[in-house]
Amino acid sequence: MNDTPPPAQDSVDAIRTQWNAVRPDLDVTPMGVFGRIYRISRAVGDAVEKAYSRYGITRGEFDVLATLRRSGEPYTLSPRELSATLMLTTGGMTGRLDKLEKAGLLRRSPDPHDRRALQVTLTERGFELIEQALVAGLEVQYEALAGLDADEVELLTGLLRKLLGQVA
Repeated sequence: MNDTPPPAQDSVDAIRTQWNAVRPDLDVTPMGVFGRIYRISRAVGDAVEKAYSRYGITRGEFDVLATLRRSGEPYTLSPRELSATLMLTTGGMTGRLDKLEKAGLLRRSPDPHDRRALQVTLTERGFELIEQALVAGLEVQYEALAGLDADEVELLTGLLRKLLGQVA
């Protein structure tokens, strides 16, 4: 196990202490969990966004490119498939696709199986960029987990999976 002790108190503990003082009738235990999840997500998310910005893309644009990359060769999906995977409206997706196409990172073309539909394909430049941005984002995430050993990461992963399964 990791020998680094956790901080004695953090900002979430301070908030809980304040609530306990003014509302001792309430159990604010959930704030300890969700306050920290929110703050961790925000801090790591901001750091990942900064890593992606070095490649001229936002986190949302990364998600589009990464979804195409994860789809496997030929790295092609329909705009509808992308929207569904990323839980975006078609309007939100169109804006991202416009910017990424203008940057030469993907291309839209008619679907050969349906004349009314389009397909979106990762370009070679987009493939190279997503490969680099992926590694940069993972480096940030590894750095965030550096204070935990492998067993702690596995335990945390399992607990978060269980919690997500209950709320999603």
